[in-house]
Amino acid sequence: MSAPASVVTIGNLDGVHLGHQRLVGRAVGLAREHGLRAVALTFDPHPATLLRPERAPLLLQPIEERSALLRSHGIDHVEVVAFDRELAALEPDAFVTRILVERLGARHVVVGENFRYGRGAAGDVAALERAGSAAGFGVTRVGLVVAGGVPVSSTAVREAVASGEVERATTLLGRPFSLAGEVVAGDGRGRTIGVPTANVAYGAGLVLPADGVYAGHARVVGASGPEGPGAACVINVGHRPTFDGRTRTVEAHLLDVEPDLYGQRLSVTFEHRLRGEQRFDSAQALVERIRADVALARTRLSEGA
Repeated sequence: MSAPASVVTIGNLDGVHLGHQRLVGRAVGLAREHGLRAVALTFDPHPATLLRPERAPLLLQPIEERSALLRSHGIDHVEVVAFDRELAALEPDAFVTRILVERLGARHVVVGENFRYGRGAAGDVAALERAGSAAGFGVTRVGLVVAGGVPVSSTAVREAVASGEVERATTLLGRPFSLAGEVVAGDGRGRTIGVPTANVAYGAGLVLPADGVYAGHARVVGASGPEGPGAACVINVGHRPTFDGRTRTVEAHLLDVEPDLYGQRLSVTFEHRLRGEQRFDSAQALVERIRADVALARTRLSEGA
């Protein structure tokens, strides 16, 4: 059975940042205009994991979250292709025939101006346009998006997040950077000092904000994604040096609410960096600083509301 006729956009699409959103928006617009299916073609794992493992990046989000976010932007179907040796060995023409035409029923393809495909990245947009003319699909090339004075890319977002510049990440993503994971039991120390926290078990291979304290919002993740307006929170990323912690943790202290979150999946947004991680001489000194962090978080979040 042949695949439904589709408008396809292609890329790693990690983060679904403003550049990806422009690609998706163009693909969805064309699909709606012509009564076709809007498809996002992405890869798992990241191609660099296979081709350049020593340079493979930490990801901004797991594939499930990437897919859900693409659908929230109007994509009808997310095609996740396993990036393996067989796929990496496909010549550009074979990639077009097997993946775009036969597997996805492409009638139009939307790509970035620096898009490359096929074995050794031998295919470029010009080659795709020639292949499309022969195979019967059109090609739209989309220019780079610039935000905050820099070209938007997944690499730029990762660098912003890893350095703790979460406001810059928000500019590039078009929304705050978020991290989700199951709430698991920690050592309970936060509750003993009057500051209960949700210990978020983040996935392996994901980029984390630089160690420090952040203000953001927390939302329980349901079947269709994060739910509700979210509760304001203060998030600590790091090793808890006051208590000689050795494991890097992500802990969210929700303001004004104290729900039972154990076993639930929680998404936290990183909207403002409040300070770097510090070691305090006593638990009381830490509590006093946390109170100051909470007051600052309220101010920063209300300013951004």
